[in-house]
Amino acid sequence: MTQYRNRAAVIGARILLSVVSAGAVAAPAAWSAPPQISGGIVARDANVHGTTIHYLRAGMGDTTIVLLHGWPESSHEWHKVIPALSSRYTVIASDLRGVGGSRATATGYDKATLAEDVHALVAQLGLKHVYVIGHDIGGMVAYAYARSYPEDLSGVAIIDIPVPGIDPWTMVKGSPWAWHFGFNATPGLAEALVAGRQEIYFRHFFNDFAVTPSAISPADRNAYAGAYRKPESLRAGFEFYRAFPQDEAYNRSHQNALSTPILLVGGDHSGGPMLPALEKGLRAAGATSVKEAVIPNCGHWVAEEQPQALVRIIEDFVATK
Repeated sequence: MTQYRNRAAVIGARILLSVVSAGAVAAPAAWSAPPQISGGIVARDANVHGTTIHYLRAGMGDTTIVLLHGWPESSHEWHKVIPALSSRYTVIASDLRGVGGSRATATGYDKATLAEDVHALVAQLGLKHVYVIGHDIGGMVAYAYARSYPEDLSGVAIIDIPVPGIDPWTMVKGSPWAWHFGFNATPGLAEALVAGRQEIYFRHFFNDFAVTPSAISPADRNAYAGAYRKPESLRAGFEFYRAFPQDEAYNRSHQNALSTPILLVGGDHSGGPMLPALEKGLRAAGATSVKEAVIPNCGHWVAEEQPQALVRIIEDFVATK
């Protein structure tokens, strides 16, 4: 484990050196969104749970698909997926607290609280037959949602991410590729080094964690940098990582039987090989219905690298209920 941490420190130092040596760069455009995005996707705001949550809505239908983004992304992550899903379902894609159009707060970045935000939004909108689909940080929120509100869920999908406190979490967070877990969680330092250099810092993850980096276009990358442009938004993104100890404690304290169907999805070049261990860990933690789906020729950015494959997997998951 020590050698992993040492290697992670070296990797992290090299990345940070490249970021800092780039010097001050033109700041990405501040986040903004028109009231009508495209293809029937409407952008709206809701005052819920002590904050304002920005979300996209599209489609119709009795079944609702709630899409939760990861870091360093926003609800824009789902722009290739929403059109296909909205032809059959009501689709909601929200910015997590503090990101993009959602208002930042001083606290509330643990995944159980973020799940409360989403649950409050779902309740305010009167949505039924809900499936929560989360990628990366959003996948952690999806699991917390299942633990907090199992009676209000038809199913959850966790895409390409481990779950804090659930095996193989300890092994994963100590691996070299997860060096940024520690850096992002360092109060003040992360903000000081990344502010004004969001696009440079994020570029590393979009390029190195992808099989097809071009799947995330320059316009997409600019949108994500803009979603974390404000100091409070940048801090919010790092607070997701600072809350990991709290998330671990929450998940370890909720290990009663959970019958909510859980789908684990991973890219074959990213989290796919981890899925059997994660399924075993979730079952040991009380989950009784867990399935896996590995997407070929895919890195971490599943919704952008292989959107059609992801849509088929989600549709099959919903159809089996």
